[in-house]
Amino acid sequence: MAAAIPKQYLPLAGATVMEHSLNALLACPDIRAVAVVLDPADRRNDDIVGLRDARVRIAPGGRERADSVLAGLDLLAEQAGGDDWVLVHDAARPCVAVTSINRLITEVQQSGVGGLLAEPVVDTVKRATAEGKVESTPDRANLWRAQTPQMFRLRELRDALRDARREGKVVTDEASAMEMAGHEVQLVAGSPGNLKVTVQADLALAEYYLSHPAEDE
Repeated sequence: MAAAIPKQYLPLAGATVMEHSLNALLACPDIRAVAVVLDPADRRNDDIVGLRDARVRIAPGGRERADSVLAGLDLLAEQAGGDDWVLVHDAARPCVAVTSINRLITEVQQSGVGGLLAEPVVDTVKRATAEGKVESTPDRANLWRAQTPQMFRLRELRDALRDARREGKVVTDEASAMEMAGHEVQLVAGSPGNLKVTVQADLALAEYYLSHPAEDE
C-alpha cells in the first residue's frame, strides 16, 4: 500500500477499512460472536468503536494467516461447539455486502457443505513461465476468484488448519485447507464489489462501492 500505517486502519468513507468489514458482520442477525484478530501491541485498535460491541472478542494475531485464523477459532471455541458454523473474513475486504454474507450463510446451512463467496473468472487467464513468457491459456470456464467470508464448521476447519501447519503445507485461504483435508467445498456467488484492498488505487474503488451499495449486487 506504500502507506505509513497498516491498510486495515486507513481512512475510507468516514471510517477505517477494518470498521467497514466489522460492521458488515455485525449487521448479520445470525452472527452471534466475532473474533477480531489483532496485534495486541497496536494501540490504533483503541479508536475502533465497533470493537466495543458486546459480541466482539479480541484474539492475538500470528505470523501467518493460518496462525491468526487459528487464534480466532480457538477463542470462539470457548463459547461455540465443534459443529457450529464459523465465517472467516479479511479485514481488507470492506465492501462485502450484508446480503452476500446472508446468502452464503443460507446456502451453506441448507446444503450442509462449507463454502465461500467467489466470482467466476471472466478474463482470459495466462499461465506464465519463470521468465515471464506465456506457457499456456487455461480454460476459464471452471475458474473462480475466491473471496471471503468463507464458512465451515469450527472443528473441521481447526483440524484442517492444524494438519496443514503440521505438514508444512501452504494455506492461502481456509477453503484450500479444507480441500487438502478432503472436504467438499461449495462456491457461492459473490459480488464484484467485494474487492480486497491491496494497492492505493483500490481505496478509491472501495469508496465508490461503499457509496453505491445497490450496484454491489
